[in-house]
Amino acid sequence: MQHTTLTDLSPDDVRDAVAGVLGVEPESVPYDANLIGHGMDSIRMMRLAGGWRRDGASVTFRLLAQEPTVEAWHVLLTADRSLRPPDAPAATPAAPVAAAAGRTVVDAGAPFALTPVQRAYWIGRRPEMTLGGVGCHAYLEFDGDGVDPRRLETAVRHVLARHGMLRARFLEDGRQQILDRSPWPGLTVHDVTGADPREAAAHLARVRARLSHRVFDVAAGEVLDVQLSLLPAGRTRIHFGIDLLVADVASIELVLADLATAYADPARLAPPPAYGFPQYLEDHRAWCGAPGAAGGPLAVARDFWRERIPHMPSTGPALPLAAAPEDITEPVFTRRSFTVPPEAWERITGRAREFGLTPAMVLATAYAEVLGSRSGSERFLLNVPLFDRQPLHAEVGALVADFTNLVLLSVDLGRPAAFARRALDLQRQLHENASHAQYSTLSVLQDLRRAVGGKRVGAPVVFACNLGSAFVPPEVREELGEWSWMISQTPQVWLDHQVYRTDAGVVLAWDAVDALFAEGLMDSMLGSYEELLLRLADPAADAWSRPAAVHGAGA
Repeated sequence: MQHTTLTDLSPDDVRDAVAGVLGVEPESVPYDANLIGHGMDSIRMMRLAGGWRRDGASVTFRLLAQEPTVEAWHVLLTADRSLRPPDAPAATPAAPVAAAAGRTVVDAGAPFALTPVQRAYWIGRRPEMTLGGVGCHAYLEFDGDGVDPRRLETAVRHVLARHGMLRARFLEDGRQQILDRSPWPGLTVHDVTGADPREAAAHLARVRARLSHRVFDVAAGEVLDVQLSLLPAGRTRIHFGIDLLVADVASIELVLADLATAYADPARLAPPPAYGFPQYLEDHRAWCGAPGAAGGPLAVARDFWRERIPHMPSTGPALPLAAAPEDITEPVFTRRSFTVPPEAWERITGRAREFGLTPAMVLATAYAEVLGSRSGSERFLLNVPLFDRQPLHAEVGALVADFTNLVLLSVDLGRPAAFARRALDLQRQLHENASHAQYSTLSVLQDLRRAVGGKRVGAPVVFACNLGSAFVPPEVREELGEWSWMISQTPQVWLDHQVYRTDAGVVLAWDAVDALFAEGLMDSMLGSYEELLLRLADPAADAWSRPAAVHGAGA
């Protein structure tokens, strides 16, 4: 924002801000139309709310979501009575919010606390935990031609130097610390250029099996690794692994983009951000306020959740299990996926706009319907990660870190409802719940467990959607190769649904612990999900105005 106060904001200023997060020309944004129909989604709305709050407004994501138009937002912002006084200093790129507001400035090299989500990942990876013994880890492969090992190693070292959290270690006392240097030993090169096709394929299968479920030694600062296979006929495969303790989805995009840039020309890589994750967390804690601070964001969020806990389900969907989670000592995830082609996706998003729905909520609702069709309970929790970077400083967008927050959705399929109606109800709930995400989901689950007398609670089924940008930037394909395969693991998770946008369409991937479920269950459910989405894309099917009919539910 260009204003030291918001009282003089014009509708054009609001429209300009909206156009900025949508990546369009301001003239294409109407003043009075529902912005969800023009590409606005929860993540962009949260980004706008955070920016306006930084400039002094008390506007929240929930208030923006109630009436998402430029006109309504302008009224909200200019009517705000809790704006920063005109003479209050504004944050600038060179002066972090913490310094501008007189808050604590942290020592970037000192140990600092984990976020609630990081702590859950860190504790959950312990072998003694149910479905533990695995890291929270993403593994990707890129198939290309002629990738040079020396240039790739140099590029990795430049990226490690640029991003502090790629040099983080996780201490035994439950804190983290950014090291001056990464312990990464250098590029491991697997040279099988002289192998025949069968031997080369066997080599790649062995490397994938070993690296895809790797548990990094995060206590030693091992959080990222890149290896290279040199294959016959000049082909190459990059093996990329990263621990999600240090990077959310948007951060992985940044790392990959920087890796491609540094490989092409290290001189083109931007210098390290002056603002770091330790300072961000301190600023965020200050903004949330203390739990006892009446009217503060954290206290308000805590009260919101505690009012709802008596009415919430306490577990995820009751899917048919072949084994008890505590009996699986070595969880292994398997990926299944399909791609919605661009034409079908355009039809789905077009219908979604007609109903004022984000595409993400269409997918989440279809996913919930499929889960419910196999669940022994019509009421269950769905775990929704939010990639929640608050714009507390101009350089927050350049940081690599895990900004993930989790929000619980209460799904109730007990009453028949048209698909669009169900999706609107879930969307409204997501907006309301996400506005109170300052009170962590781990705290909500602890309160929920107390409310049900100490019985087991949890939300091990996840819906993670990243439709804001292409997951793998185009420069990665140009410099390093095509993104050809991926899998992720998260401790204590049963099923993780991930959504990515690619040139081929929208990839819908399920990573599941197969040993938990009856043989064929995941394949049957994914088939039902694909079939439901294709009906939603079919103009003749009228699937939006009727209750979802999930085919194959008896399989």
